[in-house]
Amino acid sequence: MHYAIKRGRGLLLLLMASLLAGCLALPQTGLFAFRLAVTSLGIEEVRIGPYNVQAGLDTSDLTSLLASSLGAGSLPVQATLAMGLGLPTGMPAVEMSGFRWMLDMPGVGPVQGQYQEDVTLTSGEDSTLRLPVAFDILTTDTQRMMPMLELASQLATQGSLPPGSELAITPGDLRGLGMTLPAGLLTPTIRLNVGADGQLTPVR
Repeated sequence: MHYAIKRGRGLLLLLMASLLAGCLALPQTGLFAFRLAVTSLGIEEVRIGPYNVQAGLDTSDLTSLLASSLGAGSLPVQATLAMGLGLPTGMPAVEMSGFRWMLDMPGVGPVQGQYQEDVTLTSGEDSTLRLPVAFDILTTDTQRMMPMLELASQLATQGSLPPGSELAITPGDLRGLGMTLPAGLLTPTIRLNVGADGQLTPVR
């Protein structure tokens, strides 16, 4: 009698373990294997004070433009960061309910924001998103002003983030394969470094 009860409990535990393994197997081959790929980063437009500058094009008068805009205590700089997002080959399509992002550039404090719109990600087809980047050049602090001026100049003339920049993305909820994976559950923050040639390297 005791042997039958013990054997019955053992079979029940084995059955429960099998069911649990089966429940986990499907997500692990789909959403739980989620990998977000940042394929490109580029600056499309820069606004320095009252002036709009199309990055990489109309920057011939940038030096005089900056000089004429200084002296008001601070000089606002706004830029549009174009970012390519995709999924590795073979991944099923996923819909992401926005994400949090933070950009850290040399000489400037971290800039962060929340992308509110849903993003549809499919394998082999990158989605291009645009993030607003803004900071102030403090013209009353000469030690901090020069690196910021150099940064603003690089954003405008080269249309790219400076080497040493770091981008962090925290995905929102993920929907796909008939299920939803809540934000923060097996979808950790992704961190990328910008190298000398603009190449993107994951931060381990």
